[in-house]
Amino acid sequence: MTKNIAIERQGPVGLVTLNRPDRHNAFDDALITELTDALRSMEAEDGIRVVVLSSVGRSFSAGADLNWMRRVAGAKQEENKRDAMALAALMRTLAELRKPTIARVQGPAYGGGVGLIACCDVAVATLNATFALTEAKLGLIPSVISPYVVAAIGARAARRYFLTAEPIDASDAWRLGLVHEIAKDEEDLDEKVGNFVDSLLVGGPVAQAECKALIRAVAGRPVTSELIQDTADRIAKVRSSPEGMEGVSAFLEKRRASWLPPEPPEAAPDAEEPQGGA
Repeated sequence: MTKNIAIERQGPVGLVTLNRPDRHNAFDDALITELTDALRSMEAEDGIRVVVLSSVGRSFSAGADLNWMRRVAGAKQEENKRDAMALAALMRTLAELRKPTIARVQGPAYGGGVGLIACCDVAVATLNATFALTEAKLGLIPSVISPYVVAAIGARAARRYFLTAEPIDASDAWRLGLVHEIAKDEEDLDEKVGNFVDSLLVGGPVAQAECKALIRAVAGRPVTSELIQDTADRIAKVRSSPEGMEGVSAFLEKRRASWLPPEPPEAAPDAEEPQGGA
């Protein structure tokens, strides 16, 4: 555990927990550095397959710590920009992590806290969680989180919520695509997060990393001959990779792929399902 972050490893799952409940898990320069370092550490560990981002206390994250923001606002422009780039580096690190990420949202998320959720691959929130992009109320803008939030909720919804700074309840966050599932309470939240973890552990780790890179490569781009060539190159590369060949062989030979743990003796074999490799 660092000053602001708790880190735990449970087999193939890395748990990174914001641990600043007295400040509603708000960011300052120390938390930004510690969280970025924690995520990079998880990325570097071969045994970690899935990273779960969570918080302790009543709030998921209140965004930027106002005391820190006031101090930074009074600094020289170069220092101001350096702090903004550190937050931008955190968001990019989380968004581009090669391993699947899950946001476990147990309470309110504001500003940069919404950014963290948008950067994760999967987000699950409790029914009483609320969300808001409150920067405009402070005379600010949700700048470094904007690429990820707009990608999550779309430009049209961003026009509304960036400008009004109004709260978004859990059902609207689900409707907008910011969260994927809603849990009735924290017990249900843990169960739903666990179900996603189980689903993610079935996939090949290299394939999942390539899927994330593929989404970044094709999102928002017109279907041109260059894009078609790029997608063809990607599947050709993955199909001929050791993991790709192992996955196809395991399916044809009706055995578990090498990246999966041995099947418990009492478990029944999975029914054969149609597979794709387009």
